Amino acid sequence: MKQDAKSAPDLADRPGLRRVAGRHNPRLKELRQAFRRGELTPQGECAIEGVKLVEEAIRSGQRLGGVFFSDSARALAEKLLPQINARVETLLLPDSLFNSIVPSDAPQGVAALVRLRAVSAEHLLERGNLGPIVVAAGLQDPGNLGTILRSAEAFGAAGVFLTEGTASPYNAKVLRGSTGSIFRLPVVQITSGGLLPLLRQRGVRLVATSSHKGTPLPQANWNLPLAIFIGNEGAGLSRELLHQMDETLVIPQAAQVESLNAGVAASIVLYEVARQRR
Repeated sequence: MKQDAKSAPDLADRPGLRRVAGRHNPRLKELRQAFRRGELTPQGECAIEGVKLVEEAIRSGQRLGGVFFSDSARALAEKLLPQINARVETLLLPDSLFNSIVPSDAPQGVAALVRLRAVSAEHLLERGNLGPIVVAAGLQDPGNLGTILRSAEAFGAAGVFLTEGTASPYNAKVLRGSTGSIFRLPVVQITSGGLLPLLRQRGVRLVATSSHKGTPLPQANWNLPLAIFIGNEGAGLSRELLHQMDETLVIPQAAQVESLNAGVAASIVLYEVARQRR
């Protein structure tokens, strides 16, 4: 039987979901700026987009500052609303307004502001006996960093330090590439000058990756605590950092290949650590 139009509930009229049509809503401004800058808002929230990331944020117990749905994603809103804390502000936007805010070329109709758990360098270092520490030193490509975060969680890394010159972990491409690992893996931004003394104080062995020279991966010593440094995509690690390393590792590869993609190289090294430690 066809339901009477007056009795059919409008999703936007349900408790907790509010329709917003104006571009000047304060929460929309924060979402737009967070996406545009790829950094935290003044309230310490980052912007995420897409069904997978929002579901992972909810599943990982992250604190949501606001969730935004487009009109065309009403079915998705029906599915996700029961999983969202009733105190979280949820907004329904016209498609054109939603699409103008999010960076994706093919928006999925949901975005959110998330307050990630704060992690200290000391906390990450205390986990150094659980797995290798990854240091992204001057890694500029957001896709590479997202891949490294995902692989770091997959292969049991203790966490990831990001030194100067490295892409922001709050960049939309980094967040998307991490596929949710950013919500569970300890990630700390720090200067190399501040990090190296901390690693030395705890007796952490420092290793770098190289294209063709160094200890072949199968012969490397993977005893913990261990920090694996991944350098800039083009220039690698700076000379200053290279002089601080205890060992250089090389992934055996065809001589005619100049180098591997930084995300791929880091993933191979992390897999080898996990394989040998098992």
